[in-house]
Amino acid sequence: MKTLIFNGSPRKNGDTISLLKHLTKRLPGEYKIVEAYRCNISPCLDCRFCKTQSGCAIQDEMQEVYEYLKDCDNVLIASPVYFSELTGPLLSVGSRLQTYFCGRFFRKEESGLKPKKGAVLLVGGGDGKPDKAYETAKALLKNMNCKEIHSLVCSHNTDRVPAIEDAHAVVGVEDIAGFFQS
Repeated sequence: MKTLIFNGSPRKNGDTISLLKHLTKRLPGEYKIVEAYRCNISPCLDCRFCKTQSGCAIQDEMQEVYEYLKDCDNVLIASPVYFSELTGPLLSVGSRLQTYFCGRFFRKEESGLKPKKGAVLLVGGGDGKPDKAYETAKALLKNMNCKEIHSLVCSHNTDRVPAIEDAHAVVGVEDIAGFFQS
């Protein structure tokens, strides 16, 4: 089993990471984590390369992600919620999935990605809501050929309770691990 994890958190020891560590301990097989704040992946430049050709004109670490996506089994998007949305760097990385969208709608090609399972893990506090971030994440997962998407797992009280102490979120992370293995 191979799992690709997109981490949209800037904090190396924050709430998102605490739940990711809990998840990865339960995942069999291998996993790759794309750290949106630390990776060398440029955002889409709308150069139109992928409108007529497969792949991407930008040569950076996203090429490794495209290769991993071809045959991984699962994809997880994990992010804090900022202003009711995924973090900016994670959205920038996600913009590079444009090649799959263009393949389907302009080039009329199959993505070359095997069907996958997907899940979304969000953390946050304050008065924002995770709904928009979840919808955005599901759109990204669908572009990566995730045919089954787990229900949202969210710890949205982190201004008062650390995510790893949120029993509902911890159980949700364990459910994701089980969903990925089934």
